[in-house]
Amino acid sequence: MYPDTQLLIDGAWSNSASGKTIAVVNPATEETIGQVAHAGIADLDRALAAADKGFQVWKKVSPYDRYKIMRKAADLLRARADDIGKIMTAEQGKPFIEAKGETLAGADVIDWFAEEARRAYGRIVPARAEGVYQLVMKEPVGPVAAFTPWNFPINQVVRKMSGALAAGCSIIVKGPEETPASCAALLQAFIDAGVPAGVIGLVYGVPSEISEYLIPSPIIKKVTFTGSTPVGKHLAMLAGQHMKRVTMELGGHAPAIVFEDADVESAIKMLAANKYRNAGQVCVSPTRFIVHEKHYERFVDGFTAAAKALKVGDGMDPATRMGPLANDRRLQAMDAFVGDAIAKGATLKTGGKRMGNKGYFYEPTVLTDVPMNARIMNEEPFGPVAPISSFRDFDAVVAEANRLPWGLAAYAYTKSAKTAAAIGAAIESGMVSINHHGLALPEVPFGGIKESGYGTEGGAEAIDAYLNTKFITQVGV
Repeated sequence: MYPDTQLLIDGAWSNSASGKTIAVVNPATEETIGQVAHAGIADLDRALAAADKGFQVWKKVSPYDRYKIMRKAADLLRARADDIGKIMTAEQGKPFIEAKGETLAGADVIDWFAEEARRAYGRIVPARAEGVYQLVMKEPVGPVAAFTPWNFPINQVVRKMSGALAAGCSIIVKGPEETPASCAALLQAFIDAGVPAGVIGLVYGVPSEISEYLIPSPIIKKVTFTGSTPVGKHLAMLAGQHMKRVTMELGGHAPAIVFEDADVESAIKMLAANKYRNAGQVCVSPTRFIVHEKHYERFVDGFTAAAKALKVGDGMDPATRMGPLANDRRLQAMDAFVGDAIAKGATLKTGGKRMGNKGYFYEPTVLTDVPMNARIMNEEPFGPVAPISSFRDFDAVVAEANRLPWGLAAYAYTKSAKTAAAIGAAIESGMVSINHHGLALPEVPFGGIKESGYGTEGGAEAIDAYLNTKFITQVGV
């Protein structure tokens, strides 16, 4: 059974003060399967007070004890992965195997940050005079406001929450209203592991109302957001007005380059799998396929065959490899992208329309001969539509890869170590993966540059965003 979702404030689950709720819809059936509590100002005030109180408690908990609680939360998440995966599939649509995998990967993220809690080192700086001690200390920045999207209901939350908790911060999560229950299950694992009341909070409602209330609050000291570039710019502006520290993981339009000496069959297999994962609703999804003219026809034929063979259906069907889009807005967006491209001269190789009339299913789609002024070549598609173009020389493909204002992820395939080194250096992107898709592991940086945001939510650097550096100098007496 799909559970209704309440607000988590001061260690207790509760309805909103107004009693208002938002319907949760299964994207595979378009049926309402539950309700999520709709927070108002009174609820946000309670959440802020709880986070302030929780921070005063949690910052005094030793890194070692934080580590133990977080490791227990990770173990609980693993033990509940089957149940949480079913909940996520019901509310988000992705195949169960992906939903369960996301849950298990979330436990790995918690483990990583738990270990980082014990390694947030300061240092001693050698002094110029005898008897002077110069200490660099790391301290938690304070209560955090986190804003997370619906495409990865656990993955996006767990990075922010784990970083904050490892550093000693409290956190209020504005969770995704379309996928609330799996996100709530993640927080429940932390509660059951022993995180004190007030340290973690979870609210839902109108995103703009919540962000415009939480961010200016003097209680909030740090803001972290994953989502679109336009919304990210707005939230960064709000945070900047109050000098709040910010991490932004925003949109992208990842080039996927297949060079003349690439293993084409391997490239087709990996790129097709990653393009249609989560129905293309992935910020680091390959979205612009640029293939050397020598292999262009072969690649198009192979990629199109892979798209046609993909089993699309309800995520709880074990045979399903691609589920529905998250909502009807995404269906409309895909139709708009495809229609615009065809009107401007593109060739539709496969797909290009909704599947059936129940559920938000869209055919895996491949476009060729797409002109550069088509919307899909200039806007992030965030769906199962793949435009494929060709290139002739290195400089031209680098120019195309770097043409857009985003710089989140990029992919390349080549057997040449020289070419791999050159393309890795030339691409303007926060992450570049060559001959495989090796992004988003807990131990490696995860973040973009340019209009894809700033900061990282992975690797050794990720905890820094939740820590202040304090310098203390003293003379012994």
